[in-house]
Amino acid sequence: MKKTVVSLLLALLLAPLSADAQDYVPSPENLKAREEFAAKRFGIFIHWGIYSMRGRGEWALQVDSLRNDEYRRMAAGFYPSKFNAEQWLDVFKRSGAKYICFTSRHHDSFSMFDTKASDYSIMGESPFKRDVVAELAHACRNHDMTFNLYYSILDWAREDYWPRGRTGGATGRADGDAQSWGRYHDFMDAQLTELLTNYGPIGAIWLDGLWDMDIYPVEQQPEIWQLKRHYDLIHKLQPACLVGNNHHLLPFAGEDIQIFERDIPGYNEGGLSGQEISRLPLETCQTMNWSWGYRMDDIWYKPARDFIQYLVRTAGKGANLLLNVGPRADGTLMEEAVDRLLAMGSWLERNGETIYGTDGGYVSEQPWGVSTQKGNVLYIHVLNPAQQIEIDLPAGNRVLSVKAFADSARIPYKAGKSSLAIQLPQIPQECEDYIIKVEFKKSL
Repeated sequence: MKKTVVSLLLALLLAPLSADAQDYVPSPENLKAREEFAAKRFGIFIHWGIYSMRGRGEWALQVDSLRNDEYRRMAAGFYPSKFNAEQWLDVFKRSGAKYICFTSRHHDSFSMFDTKASDYSIMGESPFKRDVVAELAHACRNHDMTFNLYYSILDWAREDYWPRGRTGGATGRADGDAQSWGRYHDFMDAQLTELLTNYGPIGAIWLDGLWDMDIYPVEQQPEIWQLKRHYDLIHKLQPACLVGNNHHLLPFAGEDIQIFERDIPGYNEGGLSGQEISRLPLETCQTMNWSWGYRMDDIWYKPARDFIQYLVRTAGKGANLLLNVGPRADGTLMEEAVDRLLAMGSWLERNGETIYGTDGGYVSEQPWGVSTQKGNVLYIHVLNPAQQIEIDLPAGNRVLSVKAFADSARIPYKAGKSSLAIQLPQIPQECEDYIIKVEFKKSL
């Protein structure tokens, strides 16, 4: 009885803020998976499909106004001879990431797994005849990494996808209707069942495409999109599998994580993240250059320093960073991406204690940087030049020590009744993040 009560209380605490949140009570397995997800803090997003053959990004079918019947012919030439799941996971493991999220099916409708629900797949119309999802699932288990799957609700190719939104109108497909729309949801359920039955434990299903909803906005008519049906199926097949939906809105009942696209929670620099922040585990997805899928002319990769600081700032908000790579059509990873991932791994090997398993620090973001916390320790991340920083002290607690995280050198400080002033040493210009470890007498 006590365990049940605790679980229900946790469910209420972790529930989203949307009005219908009370309709969904997460299972104990789901609540545990939420905690584990939030502790990971760093994952790798992988956008890969037949669109990679054009080298124009994952939206090639839409942005180039291609005819779907001609675009589909590319599947017959998709043969990623250099794809090696173990090599990918070796790089991702060395980057310090704790999970990956792979695009099982994107908006172009091509499935990257062995599906009986459609011939338009890597096992159907591609000569490659290898189940990429199965190989990645196996490699994830070998490297002790969680395997999450992206799945697109939006479809630019299937004629039973209805109602039409603002994208995919130039592909040449016929219009569906309300009756065909029901068949599309049957198709979705068939594929979700395959993904959650044939590939072992799946950490999360990452849904996308509801933002393309001009005719029936999901916040006004969620029943049109049958979210509860799909969410219930996912939770029934794998109770610990988390549901996330990249709809740029406050989470709906049945969702277990909240996604922010190209923005740290609380920011809206990319114009897609103006929603409120829920009490669910949070995740920010971001690209390494400008594109999600492989784009031949997009070679502007931000330096590793930027990604390290972005990871730190994201953790400071209590969120995970899902950092994207877009492999080439032959299955190889861009060297620029690998270099930056390995640099992040080197940094995390030294400083992971201040990121993994932490909460966003009680000290909010400041001009000098952010904070994370764990137990009775506050980690102050100085990302911008400063000579002295002053922070509030938690009521009823006191400071035991203030040290540089890198070498445990003592740092001069002055603790008052309600504030702590820390005198910073000269910080080298090349330092991405000068970390100060403040130990308190009691947990924060």
